[in-house]
Amino acid sequence: MNPLPTAYLRGAGSTSFGRHEGWGALDLMADAARQAVVSADVARTDIDGVLCGYATTLPHLMLSTLFCERFALAPRYAHSMQAGGATGAAMVMAARELVRSGRCRNVLVVAGENRLTGQSRDSSIQTLAQVGDADYEVPNGASVPAYYALMASEYMHRTGITSADLAEFAVLMRANAACHPGAHLRTPITHAEVRAAKSIAAPLSLLDCCPISDGAMAFVVSAERGPHTTVRVVGAGQAHRHQHLTAMVDVMQCGAADAAGLAFAEAGLTVADIDYLGIYDSFTITLVMLLEEIGFAPRGGAAARVRTGDFAPTGALPLNTHGGLLSFGHCGVAGGMAHIAEAWRQMTGQSGERQIRAPQRAFIHADGGVMSSHVSLVLSTEG
Repeated sequence: MNPLPTAYLRGAGSTSFGRHEGWGALDLMADAARQAVVSADVARTDIDGVLCGYATTLPHLMLSTLFCERFALAPRYAHSMQAGGATGAAMVMAARELVRSGRCRNVLVVAGENRLTGQSRDSSIQTLAQVGDADYEVPNGASVPAYYALMASEYMHRTGITSADLAEFAVLMRANAACHPGAHLRTPITHAEVRAAKSIAAPLSLLDCCPISDGAMAFVVSAERGPHTTVRVVGAGQAHRHQHLTAMVDVMQCGAADAAGLAFAEAGLTVADIDYLGIYDSFTITLVMLLEEIGFAPRGGAAARVRTGDFAPTGALPLNTHGGLLSFGHCGVAGGMAHIAEAWRQMTGQSGERQIRAPQRAFIHADGGVMSSHVSLVLSTEG
């Protein structure tokens, strides 16, 4: 039986995250896409597939086609995708399948929106309310932070982790973002400041939550190697165990381990083989739960690995060296894609002053909803 063709993560492009006054979703997406095409060293006429993430500030019925019109593309395959925060990783997985099947040669994956400047607070709350159950959760006034706070409360009770443990990740992400010129939040913070910050939904404070940003990300997934160090997508997996918090069976088993297991099995690797992590971190509790469920730390032990320096840029397993959602910023689908872009740049030696020893095997994980949809990717420069 012949192995499937290889799919390469050939190029990446991005805007800075933060405030982009006067920029609409299509403006941001086009800027990131332009950079990705240049990075991949392909012509626009070579792009024969387009996958586009949804934008809450531009809820168009045919967003992928609208973007192609704006960006002067005429692909033979295009559609939009929606899987919450897992959308970006899901699009890369789908792009890989399009390439490996022979349907496309060069797939542009793109997402972005002006979530900070193009949407009022009330509108944002209303949009994100879709995460909650319309009959049993939304009528009680719950918000996304409240859902994560409820989940955090049970997880903290069962594992013994504390708010001080969560603060370790907020501080680490801000320290990483301070080294990235495109990050939304770059001012260093202390553990005391995290714990003293305004309460959003106990036990989560303001600094346990990601900021809302404007920004965009784009990749080219190709059947051919590009001009940079070769990065292959060697493993991928998904898991979908629930949509709503009230349907979650067990906070200790949300589906992350299932998705990761599929990705590792396909790649022929294990947790011990990974030398870089890009893990979704919409809240500090998200990061802790994912690291521990997947197996990069024992239950209740993720913060201890931060304290020993394991997850620092100079540590054994660098984590979100761009600052993650918690500090680099969160603009919807592109927020999760930033983890992939940073891994690719580190692996290809293009991270400038924050460059670490170039990783060979990176693990990416993203989740959507309230730990609802999970997508894992394994990237490798080997082979």
